[in-house]
Amino acid sequence: MISFKQRHFKKEMIVMLVRWYVAYALSYRDIEELASERGLKVDHSTINRWVIHYAPQLEESFRKRYKRPVGISWRMDETYIKVKGQWVYLYRAVDKEGQTVDFMLSEKRDEPAARAFFEKAIGYNGLPEKVSIDKSGANKAGIDTINLKLALLCLLGFMFVQLTVRQIKYLNNIVEQDHRFIKKITKPMKGFKAFHSAEATLSGVELHHMLRKNQHQNSDNMTIFEQFNTLAA
Repeated sequence: MISFKQRHFKKEMIVMLVRWYVAYALSYRDIEELASERGLKVDHSTINRWVIHYAPQLEESFRKRYKRPVGISWRMDETYIKVKGQWVYLYRAVDKEGQTVDFMLSEKRDEPAARAFFEKAIGYNGLPEKVSIDKSGANKAGIDTINLKLALLCLLGFMFVQLTVRQIKYLNNIVEQDHRFIKKITKPMKGFKAFHSAEATLSGVELHHMLRKNQHQNSDNMTIFEQFNTLAA
């Protein structure tokens, strides 16, 4: 359960301000001003601390309890995010319907990073049948390592399974287009000052993007606002 004890504001107010920041292309000072118009006197730095503290917990709650299953044909790619003036890499994957499979921020773009992303995605979503990637050798090497591990499991008596890799650029248009929604929200942020704050904030941005794509299991009966609030219940 997400704890809101010893906070000077009610849970509903905190969740509302966190949602505004991860959902819309607004700065912390914009959120401070909007809160002030509603009679809430809260400093932008406090909102920043709330986002970093609560966004990952809300995303984790969604991932474990409410996220709809995704398809078995994935499109994987990475995009760039600026942290401390340097570009880092946001690994992302969607299924062929455009539903978000998973995401991971990494300081490096190499085989260990690609492998870590696939291990995370598979751990939460199960094995896909096909993975479409670009011509990146690092991404291909990451999948090759996963396939090697699967082959070794076969020697231990498990069913033989391998991931089919497709390095066809046009198949990845859907994930490249999906990057734009994330970049639209992060653009006003003008880069992050620390890796951990970038990681935490992006988890909230990705969460709200998934809610917009109706990936909450109760999306047919609840508004996005209601879906977001249930995560803190």
